[in-house]
Amino acid sequence: MKKYTDSGKKDTRSGFGAGLTELGKTNENVVALCADLTGSLKMDAFKENHPERFFQVGIAEANMMGMAAGMTIGGKIPFTGTFANFSTGRVYDQIRQSIAYSGKNVKICASHAGVTLGEDGATHQILEDLGLMKMLPGMTVINTCDYNQTKAATLAVAEHQGPVYLRFGRPKVANFTSEDQKFEIGKAVHLQEGTDVTLVATGHLVWEALQAAEKLNEEGISAEVINIHTIKPLDNKAILDSVTKTGCIVTAEEHNYLGGLGESVSRVLAKNAPTPQEFVATQDTFGESGTPEQLMEKYGLNADAIIKAAKKVISRK
Repeated sequence: MKKYTDSGKKDTRSGFGAGLTELGKTNENVVALCADLTGSLKMDAFKENHPERFFQVGIAEANMMGMAAGMTIGGKIPFTGTFANFSTGRVYDQIRQSIAYSGKNVKICASHAGVTLGEDGATHQILEDLGLMKMLPGMTVINTCDYNQTKAATLAVAEHQGPVYLRFGRPKVANFTSEDQKFEIGKAVHLQEGTDVTLVATGHLVWEALQAAEKLNEEGISAEVINIHTIKPLDNKAILDSVTKTGCIVTAEEHNYLGGLGESVSRVLAKNAPTPQEFVATQDTFGESGTPEQLMEKYGLNADAIIKAAKKVISRK
């Protein structure tokens, strides 16, 4: 069984900041817009190095989306930055009408997603953003798992033509993927081979899935682990190839089970290979204030929850 090690906990939003800083040096068409959260989104270095390409719009997220859409007409590649709640729910109309409908090349970069936002509470802990974004025609939806992958994804979306929603978070989490990785949009990453159950995870739950697989292995259960960093377009082949071997699947995400990764996987299975599935996700509920660890435990978003779901789905084969 392959072992993954944490090279040192880092927040994924800093991975975005590092990627944006590098893009500032290598791609003169990249511009950045922020809704009064420059420090929180780690956009400071870009602002300092390229003040002529940085636009502080203030607490005016809808206006920011309209500005970004307009900038693409002149060949610019705008990266918008604010919290995930304000990047989606607050500005859904502007994204739909001004960006998605006309396929504008805007990169919507969203931090502080999910319950791991912690003490800020339910009003800021958006758990439906992936669903909102994936339902927009032509929108690419990405949810990265650690610092290195977030940096690589930030670089990759600049080369992608069309609107992208890039989701990441605030807490420091395990940094375990390769520093020099090549990020391929729409291509799942196989982290662990297995034969008894498929664990498909996204975002912060990828590391938890690896921890779950390790514990399951100690009990004689062979778990395959797949990192689905791109929710849309989904890597259907990776999912189907895996369940052909294992015969059952667990999906794990820091998102409502309605509308997220799990539901997308269910559609693939229903159309191609009906397979027992269990969902590790929030159960159609809002979050609350607490530490990230407390909330992951309460809402069943950790390795223990994945282990329990794996054993249950195996019993259904």
